[in-house]
Amino acid sequence: MISIIIPAHNEEKRINKTLEEYGKFFSNLKKRKEIKDYEIVVVLNGCKDRTIDVVREAAKKIKEIRHIELERPGKGLAIIEGFKDALKGKAEIIGFVDADLATTPESYYDLIRNIKNYDGIIASRYVKGAVVNPKQTATRIIVSRIFNFLVRNLFFLQYKDTQCGAKVFKRKALEKIVPRLGMTQWAFDIDLLYNAKKENFKIKEHPTFWQNKDNSKLNLRRASLQMFFAIVQLRILNSPFKRIWWFFKPIAGFWWGIVK
Repeated sequence: MISIIIPAHNEEKRINKTLEEYGKFFSNLKKRKEIKDYEIVVVLNGCKDRTIDVVREAAKKIKEIRHIELERPGKGLAIIEGFKDALKGKAEIIGFVDADLATTPESYYDLIRNIKNYDGIIASRYVKGAVVNPKQTATRIIVSRIFNFLVRNLFFLQYKDTQCGAKVFKRKALEKIVPRLGMTQWAFDIDLLYNAKKENFKIKEHPTFWQNKDNSKLNLRRASLQMFFAIVQLRILNSPFKRIWWFFKPIAGFWWGIVK
């Protein structure tokens, strides 16, 4: 059983195509008996548009689609709740993918096929063999590389791309990792991979085909500041200075309010 979690915040314009393509692709795999079964779990987090109506319509056509509703927004929170829900069922392979179809179902299944003896596998846009189309802007690449440099040196995670929105894990790994997750926003992926490292799980970085979406909701300048403060907070919370964090938390909250 494969469980595919799709976090969705105000995705009424994009998610229908994603659900159609993923549903069609994995249903064909099931018919050909290349996989036993699958489910697509859309986790709606703080949606104010018609995303839920779009998902319900898609579920009428593809029975493997279901959804969870959360009042609070937050991609990391949505994925954690999706993980918890999947762990209640029979899924042995559990992962998540962005709602914008930047990762095609073919590329996502490539992760599943290549997980093999690893405990998890993450899509990467910056390893040999990866294809990004169209190419990212120079500014976005520079920001990404600076962020990756900080992550590699602060957390000793030797991945070239921690932020690509397609990751797959085996059940046994998530059963250990999920209870430890606390960062539900910008540092979520780092928190996830860092806890996997602390549990000595083997996570493979795999080249992917990634479609750069022009209609991305990301404000690069603001997101860069938010990501920086998030990883600093995560580093402190995973250090001997954890207790000191509660003294500086009000100050951090003030600066966080500014960058938000």
